[in-house]
Amino acid sequence: MSDPRFQSLHLEGLPRRELFRSARDALQAACGSMTLAGDLRVLEQEEPPGGDTVSAPPGAVTQFSIRDGDTSHPLSLGVNSVGRLPDNTVVIKDEHVSRRHCAVVIHCDGRCEIHDIASKNGTVLNGKKINGPTKLRPGDQITLCTRKLTFVAEFVSPAADPKAAG
Repeated sequence: MSDPRFQSLHLEGLPRRELFRSARDALQAACGSMTLAGDLRVLEQEEPPGGDTVSAPPGAVTQFSIRDGDTSHPLSLGVNSVGRLPDNTVVIKDEHVSRRHCAVVIHCDGRCEIHDIASKNGTVLNGKKINGPTKLRPGDQITLCTRKLTFVAEFVSPAADPKAAG
């Protein structure tokens, strides 16, 4: 993955840069063959063991988003960066949130996970600080410093989806 959003050139000091690079490597490892950015077709497979996918009704499309108060930030398949820099997928305008705070990975089979990207203050999921890739489920509460976000999955029938019409 050569995503320019995940380069660590801005970090001063070796320890922070190495932490960021380790987090980036873990994120890259999570994006295997089941993460097809831009592919909106969900593979027609049985649910993997453990029930880690979000199951949509037949013919429906799952749309993922992060809700920040009244604002909803749509997520796409693949890596969605979250932080205060304007080129993130989800921009959080809060000086306490890191420039690249965390990333949400949406896999084409419906699995979702969150990764802390070596943020200064950490990422908290449902009241517990995450230490590595962590599964996301609809309704999970994500806390970045004092900012509380909600992970949302909504099922939309193709007839009601404006993208499907055009």
